[in-house]
Amino acid sequence: MSTTLRPLGRSPLQVSPLCFGGNVFGWTADESTSFSLLDAWLDAGMNFVDTADVYSRWAPGHQGGESEAVIGKWLRKSGKRHQLVLATKVGKEMGEGKVGLHPDYIRQAVDASLKRLQTDYIDLYQTHDDDPNVPIEDVMGTFCELIQQGKVRAVGASNYSAARLAHALETSEKHRLPRYESLQPLFNLYDRAVFEKELQPLCVQNGVGVINFYSLAAGFLTGKYRTAADASKSPRGAKTTSLYLNERGLRILAAMEEVGARTGAELGEIAVAWVMRQPGIASPIASASNMQQMQSLIKASQLQLDDDAMARLNAASAEA
Repeated sequence: MSTTLRPLGRSPLQVSPLCFGGNVFGWTADESTSFSLLDAWLDAGMNFVDTADVYSRWAPGHQGGESEAVIGKWLRKSGKRHQLVLATKVGKEMGEGKVGLHPDYIRQAVDASLKRLQTDYIDLYQTHDDDPNVPIEDVMGTFCELIQQGKVRAVGASNYSAARLAHALETSEKHRLPRYESLQPLFNLYDRAVFEKELQPLCVQNGVGVINFYSLAAGFLTGKYRTAADASKSPRGAKTTSLYLNERGLRILAAMEEVGARTGAELGEIAVAWVMRQPGIASPIASASNMQQMQSLIKASQLQLDDDAMARLNAASAEA
């Protein structure tokens, strides 16, 4: 199946209209399921997969690196590295002293990621968090080094404020260093305000490709969490219901159901399709732990919401 690829920022990377969130690999999707999901993703014409060194350090008995290691084993077994645009991240704590964006730590962390991923280059290397303790010119200078060494093709940022992203872009231009070509913010039908107020205009103006995370609001926008009792449905259910199960969340689900009745689409597909129509969005990130969820993501990438559907969803999800 062929998919129309999109440019990621001003980088040479061309990415599918959806990005597979690799936080599930080695966590809610075991190794063999993960291999099947990755194969199906490429078979559907998709090419973009996002992970991080820290995935899935939060799970009992995990130390981080599990997701990258699963992807690495799949790459070795499948021989499909050339078909994949592979993104990973650095900066969140990976053990004592292994945190942040100090140049020496970035050099150490990229080599550790490359080893786990069983590849000699990372397409998109992202700072997982801002690090105010390290001058941005030192961070971008280190990335320049990694790009020159062929270890990294382009760099991106995650969880940056508009002020800090603007400063980073200005610093790159001033010192003629690589710039952040992508931003990975929290953005979905429920979580709109922070991104839309300052980050979205900044990214659109500067041609930074947005690859937002939590497109499905940690599963809430699939409609599977309707009452407090539904929290037991997944490992992250309690957190999801505490954040989103409220009057506004239920109003959003009701509007999505109206759109679903008219289009025949599932709620999760509608949530992803809504994000894909927003200015500046290059490739929303969404996860799937099984083949049924994967097929729903692929359908979402092909769903075109009309102006009436967009208006209904915008009105229901507007924040007070």
